[in-house]
Amino acid sequence: MPNPPRVRLLPALVALLALATLPHVAAAEDAECHVPMSDWQPRAAVQALAESRGLTVRHIKIDDGCYEVHALDAQGRDIELMLDPATLAVLSSEVEGQNGHGYRHDTPTQQER
Repeated sequence: MPNPPRVRLLPALVALLALATLPHVAAAEDAECHVPMSDWQPRAAVQALAESRGLTVRHIKIDDGCYEVHALDAQGRDIELMLDPATLAVLSSEVEGQNGHGYRHDTPTQQER
């Protein structure tokens, strides 16, 4: 006797849900900002935001339309932040570990937003 329709659809539904989450994972690692330049915050605001978090800014650049901030934290670790240029929300952050490996944090805390 064949399986009821619900049982046969379950594996397909699970696969569909798994595929639906992939763009969100990729988007976090490959942040792209599509903000008109007229809406961008100035670099001075980016610098001030980083310093208010206790970071020493090494340089600020633009990558894929987002601000990319390279800085040092109080422990001397390399920090990389990707910021939305209009809101300065943290899209992702990376902390260089003591062993030389980066640790990416793609889900900013509420404080980082």
